[in-house]
Amino acid sequence: MPAFLDQALRGEPITVFGDGSQTRSFCYVSDLVEGLGNPVELTMLEFAERIHRLTGTDSPIVLAPLPEDDPKRRRPDIAKAKRLLDWEPRVTLEEGLRETIAYFRAMG
Repeated sequence: MPAFLDQALRGEPITVFGDGSQTRSFCYVSDLVEGLGNPVELTMLEFAERIHRLTGTDSPIVLAPLPEDDPKRRRPDIAKAKRLLDWEPRVTLEEGLRETIAYFRAMG
């Protein structure tokens, strides 16, 4: 996330490795303090597109070769946390990104 935001806010191309189909899940820090992980999964290309839209940048999204050791999928299983702790993330990706973008802009 920091690389995408930094590139977008500097007006540089947003670099997505491979074809962007590898997935990740993102958890905002306030949810992370209470639990760990977010089962909502999206591709890196989808994530770059969200950063692009939310920052309002004119930066293009470019695809670069995928590093050999880059995992294709990352998605935590939070079933046990939901069952035993009644915990699940409360901050949506959009909300978390807006807060993070505001922070990056302020630090700019």
